[in-house]
Amino acid sequence: MEVRVGVIGVGMIGQDHIRRITQVLTGGSVTAVNDVDTARAGQVAAVLPGVGQHRVSVHATAQDLIADGNVDAVLVASWGPAHEEQVIAAIGAGKPVFCEKPLAPSSAACQRIMDAEMAAGRRLVQVGFMRRYDAGYRAMKAALDDGAIGAPLLMHCAHRNPSVPDYGFTTDMIISDSAVHEMDVVRWLFGEEIVAASVLTPRRSGHAPDGLQDPLILLLEMASGALVDDELFVSARYGYDVRGEVVCETGTVALADVSEVTVRTANRHGGRVPVDWRDRFIRAYDAELQEWLNGVAAVTSVGPSSWDGYAAAVVTDAALEALRTGQRTAVSMPERPEFYAK
Repeated sequence: MEVRVGVIGVGMIGQDHIRRITQVLTGGSVTAVNDVDTARAGQVAAVLPGVGQHRVSVHATAQDLIADGNVDAVLVASWGPAHEEQVIAAIGAGKPVFCEKPLAPSSAACQRIMDAEMAAGRRLVQVGFMRRYDAGYRAMKAALDDGAIGAPLLMHCAHRNPSVPDYGFTTDMIISDSAVHEMDVVRWLFGEEIVAASVLTPRRSGHAPDGLQDPLILLLEMASGALVDDELFVSARYGYDVRGEVVCETGTVALADVSEVTVRTANRHGGRVPVDWRDRFIRAYDAELQEWLNGVAAVTSVGPSSWDGYAAAVVTDAALEALRTGQRTAVSMPERPEFYAK
């Protein structure tokens, strides 16, 4: 079965997913697009091959795209505040939906998505937490699950961007847009929930845009008592650099250097630092979208769920409160519904 995908949002990541589905992956095609910028949607559609006698449709609204009979599944890559309405509409139409993070901007909105999905009676939503599909993180999880190096005690993380947009990016977004990846990946790695968050504000970088407190240190407490520190530095200048090391009772496991090669010349040696998130996680994005397409074809869903999107939103709420108050903030996480049991 070839899954006919409708894409809502054809900005940078939407176009990258379209390229992925049409040129890299198997079992999928793009049959419809929608964007708030109708002209951009038309430009994207015009260069796509279409399927059979059907050209790629350009829809004026997300709701029209979801209702299109030539769309089997929906990929939501629009801006975060639009996700709730679009994901719930796809659920209502009975169509599987892949939603880029965040699932929704608030835990309350994520709860409404879960309510709609549970009412539909089957999992229809996969959330775009692509780090779970990265080879390095998967090897790290395998080492932890094996248990040979003992129980995890600490994890050290770093999330560094070369820069952020000159407008519209706030200190809160360092938590909600960047740290959210670590919030999800540590839950997945350790198989447990985060129970508290604290935020420290180091000396501010002179390269940080006006009004931005950069860097931050996020401290996460896991249910088992393991601690996670996450350095968040979005004006690092030199490249996109994601690091992770778990310290266990009898050993450690860490992400390897992502440089493919090390060059030695003129009494120096060096490697390459990724340019951005697309560069660093390109294979992880490929793997997550392929798994989603395979799941849609098999009428199943195994990737990050609406519950995972909700859990990340709850931790984000606590971390933002900790940022505002300077105080350790407990995470108010309810019991996971049986519907989302592993």
